[in-house]
Amino acid sequence: MRTMAEPISSRYEFLLLFDCENSNPNGDPDAGNAPRIDPQDLHGLVSDVAIKRRIRNYVQAARGNEMPNAIFVQQATNLNTKIAMGHEATAGSLPTKSATKAQVSDARAWLCANFFDIRAFGAVMSTGANAGQVRGPVQIAFARSVDPVLPMDVSITRMAVAENVKGATTVADYLAWEAEQPEDQLRTMGRKSLIPYGLYLAKGFVSVHLARDTGFTEEDLSLLWEALLGMYEHDRSASKGVMSARGLFVFRHEGTDSDAEQRKRQASLGCAPAHKLFDLVEVSRKPGVEAPRSFGDYTVTFHRSKVPAGVAVGYAEAMPPVTFGDWGAAGIVVA
Repeated sequence: MRTMAEPISSRYEFLLLFDCENSNPNGDPDAGNAPRIDPQDLHGLVSDVAIKRRIRNYVQAARGNEMPNAIFVQQATNLNTKIAMGHEATAGSLPTKSATKAQVSDARAWLCANFFDIRAFGAVMSTGANAGQVRGPVQIAFARSVDPVLPMDVSITRMAVAENVKGATTVADYLAWEAEQPEDQLRTMGRKSLIPYGLYLAKGFVSVHLARDTGFTEEDLSLLWEALLGMYEHDRSASKGVMSARGLFVFRHEGTDSDAEQRKRQASLGCAPAHKLFDLVEVSRKPGVEAPRSFGDYTVTFHRSKVPAGVAVGYAEAMPPVTFGDWGAAGIVVA
């Protein structure tokens, strides 16, 4: 188990700008895996689950899936196995009957200490040998595109087939079957969904009091920023070939009171509503652009003059650290 550091003491909000080019940023399984859209205004959507999945994938790759930054929710695994690990590590064995309150608490604390995504996002750990559940301090809303997007369904051709040849028992049987087929019978057609271009905004929140429950620290927070900025660099696929994080705004509540205890309380509870902080960042199409096809078709404006007292704003466009204070960034208009 890692040496326990102090959990974060300031509330945070963050705003991630990311875009996709000729890609499917988040397929909707209820719509044939077409890109998710808001049916009323046709703006693109990316689910919080999709974003968290990519954060998990980045942390798993960057930290080697080793404790204390292992990943609890991994692809094609049984969550109950890791819950059992928590009980064996703290009690020496799995509970023979219903776990006692102390056993649940100890196993939950061990799991929080060793799995990054539990500390960040929380988890339900009562599905096997009960380790309770915990609500995570990091919450992310659905991302939404700045402008409406146009999903396209394009035809593709595969220049081969995958046929189970009846009666074939040797390679020679398969080769003989191929030789008998017309060439056009050895090709297949398929379809692929994408959008030509979309710039998305994802809003996130980091809670102090929930961080105390899971032990989410400043070190964890830095890893979260790193994952947000780097997750698409390590998630290339045929459907997500050109996706990029374009910038990360971070709002840190620090407080204004001269009394240290009161200022600490303000930093924990916040000095301004989240929506007012998100409104400080304005993204608009440049004049004359009717159909955006690149990040350069947009102007990003940060209204520094309207930042509420007690809030520090940081920014990073490539990899951390996030720079707070009087920062400047190429492509960002500071007003």
